[in-house]
Amino acid sequence: MTDTTLNKTIYLKAPRELVWDYLTQPEHLAKWFHAPKTPIAAGEKLEMFGTTSGDLLIWGDVIKAQKPDYLEYTFTVGPMGDAVSTVKWALSDVPGGTQLSLTHEGLPQGAEAFGLTLALDKGWDDHLMQMRGALHGDN
Repeated sequence: MTDTTLNKTIYLKAPRELVWDYLTQPEHLAKWFHAPKTPIAAGEKLEMFGTTSGDLLIWGDVIKAQKPDYLEYTFTVGPMGDAVSTVKWALSDVPGGTQLSLTHEGLPQGAEAFGLTLALDKGWDDHLMQMRGALHGDN
């Protein structure tokens, strides 16, 4: 059985340094995702809280944070139980802005986990579009 992995790539009309801030700084993460209480940094715990509920929604550990090129952390949400996945962000300069690529790997396997995979797939699509809107001033 192969590993379940989600891959997403979007293009943003913003420099890598600003996109990096949208991946690591609480005030920017709150605009498109869930907000940590402190900036995301290598070697730290990852804890993302609902922007309206304040509940802990996502947790893990920040493995790498190489500003403004690469961010990697472990990722768990309640529906995953004890399973731990990994989220990797890669930022590349392109003419006019930034290419942002997401790899979410190590997701739970099997037919019983497919609903979670679908939910995460749709969730990442929605969140990335919210990021684009926030960065481009469309929100």
